[in-house]
Amino acid sequence: MNSNASHRLLNRELGTLAFNRRVLAQAQDPAIPPLERLRYLCIVASNLDEFFETRVAQLQDLDEHDPAAVTPDGLRIGDALRQIADDAHALVTEKYRVLQQQIYPLLESIGVRFVTSGQWTPAQQRWARSYFAREVLPVLTPIGLDPAHPFPKVLNKSLNFAVVLEGTDAFGRNVDLGIIQAPRALPRVLALPRELCAQRYGFVLLSSLMQAFAGDLFPGLKVLGVHQFRVTRNSELFVDDDEITNLRTALQGELRARHYGDAVRLEVAAGCPPALLERLMRENGLRAEDCYQVDGPVNVARLQAIIDLVDDGELQFPPHQPLLPPQWPGPAPELFDRIRAGDLLLHHPYDAFGPVVDLVRAAARDPDVLAIKQTIYRAGSNSALMDALIDASRAGKEVTVVLELMARLDEETNINWAARLEAEGAHVVYGVVGFKCHAKMLLVVRRERQGRRPAQLRRYVHVGTGNYHMRTAALYTDFGLMTADEAICADVNQVFVEITGSSQFAPLRRMWQSPFSLLERLIQAIRHEARVARTGGRARIWARVNALVEPTVIDELYKASKAGVEIRLLVRGPCMLRPGVAGLSDNIRVRSIIGRFLEHSRVFYFHAEGREDVWLSSADWMERNLFRRVEIATPVLDRAARAKVIEEGLKVHWRYPANAWDMDGDGNWRRARGWRKGRSSQLALVEARAPT
Repeated sequence: MNSNASHRLLNRELGTLAFNRRVLAQAQDPAIPPLERLRYLCIVASNLDEFFETRVAQLQDLDEHDPAAVTPDGLRIGDALRQIADDAHALVTEKYRVLQQQIYPLLESIGVRFVTSGQWTPAQQRWARSYFAREVLPVLTPIGLDPAHPFPKVLNKSLNFAVVLEGTDAFGRNVDLGIIQAPRALPRVLALPRELCAQRYGFVLLSSLMQAFAGDLFPGLKVLGVHQFRVTRNSELFVDDDEITNLRTALQGELRARHYGDAVRLEVAAGCPPALLERLMRENGLRAEDCYQVDGPVNVARLQAIIDLVDDGELQFPPHQPLLPPQWPGPAPELFDRIRAGDLLLHHPYDAFGPVVDLVRAAARDPDVLAIKQTIYRAGSNSALMDALIDASRAGKEVTVVLELMARLDEETNINWAARLEAEGAHVVYGVVGFKCHAKMLLVVRRERQGRRPAQLRRYVHVGTGNYHMRTAALYTDFGLMTADEAICADVNQVFVEITGSSQFAPLRRMWQSPFSLLERLIQAIRHEARVARTGGRARIWARVNALVEPTVIDELYKASKAGVEIRLLVRGPCMLRPGVAGLSDNIRVRSIIGRFLEHSRVFYFHAEGREDVWLSSADWMERNLFRRVEIATPVLDRAARAKVIEEGLKVHWRYPANAWDMDGDGNWRRARGWRKGRSSQLALVEARAPT
């Protein structure tokens, strides 16, 4: 272990698991509506899937090829993996304890019950058998294992059943084990007919049907046990920059292989016989620490389907209606006048995302608009915004879309959008190979006439901290800025030119950009605050990011703290910085906000000798964002907009403790002081926009 690194830095992966423990705490909060508590539990399960598919997979691969390597916090890879496994096992055990002892009883108390096969009434038994024979059995393919049928390589995260058998089949073969993979088209949660329920809602899991009727797939053989299992695989895509000639074609091939990557985790239902468990680990090349025996369904995330099946708004958060900006004209040319009159700041989901869609729709319909350029990282499979871009291309506009095909776990969706856009004549650029395009930018070029003067081209820009994704804009907190500021518009245009063409980097007039200037300018701003503090001046750095794991930035913050700078950091997820350590980070506080909405904004604030410089960014303080991605940070120039960002993006989260967690120098998180009686910062922002 590198003692200096361990003194300065915490472990990133353990920080990610700690974040999920904070989310799990939401599932245990009696003040939260019942179905929302279930949703938080499902979010933890989904987060852990991605954690194993990506972070753990990378470390396991490194451990295999370079076991002497160390993590940034100074741990050897093998030691780090063991600590991660210990924490992950404890978290998974707690997750299922919450499910069995809190969520299931809570749901049953409000009339929502899971009925297992051992609890079926005769009428429910008849319904279940009929459903299985009609809807399930025809799509299943049982595999009896023998030399001609080796153990199958099951799909990543698919639901599978190991059926322990006894007997001889029609060909005289002794069969002791069969494998059944449940097709993903089959629903994992089934609603019982109302007339068969003693409660308001009754549900049966697909696994219960398999437990009861798996023998129908192996007629003549004796079923000794049915055990569900699930294998998580490495989902990282590998594209050789030197070999590819078409990124989209190369990715399509990699996506097919993703489902069968190396196994990284095995989940099995409790009660699996030791011999079978050993075989499942051996067949997948996994060790005991990679195996998770769970008290319940192996894929808890699928229980989220219940939320849509239970029709009772009282069991969820009250509906939230985002506000439109005052006097917003809607999708008409007049909105360009509105933006030209002054910058417009939107804070989602408190403010509506609709104006962003309106901007693209207006540009598509306005005969004076000549061109639209936009970056897309995640948009979703159904997107009014993407439809508007297609309409613009059909209307004869020059539409250029920088579509990041390597957006993790959204690659297939983005490939489909690329094909649709290209079919309508849009220019589609796949970013820069080796540098994911994560910047959020929209540029509209419009020909405008003013009086008798000749028509001139004018640019309008939207930049944001979050994706152009309709659904997540209602769930994630993000800032978006619409502006006609000439310098910012010129900077955005230059970034587009760099991405779509071939040119050298030239310094931008107002914005910061990675991988070129963002880190350098960020460090300059931190060092400036430190210099002011050393001379006795007032110095302050406040920021909010999703993750803080870049060692260079962390070291500069430590130096600034020693100089006397007041540093407050809102870090939603993993944080490798140690706050409040005597002689190292006395002046640094770290807080995490966990609530109804996912905190997603990236905001940087520097006191700057009273100027109060504020930046909105697409970049977290991570190595990948600062060195291996195209990112931007945009200054907020309008005084009112800047004040809104400072208040709603930063100060409010230090004022209200109910959904806040504070971190100590050892990486431990505790509820903020007064959280039981305090207010939620997110609720305060919702209520501030409520009609009076």
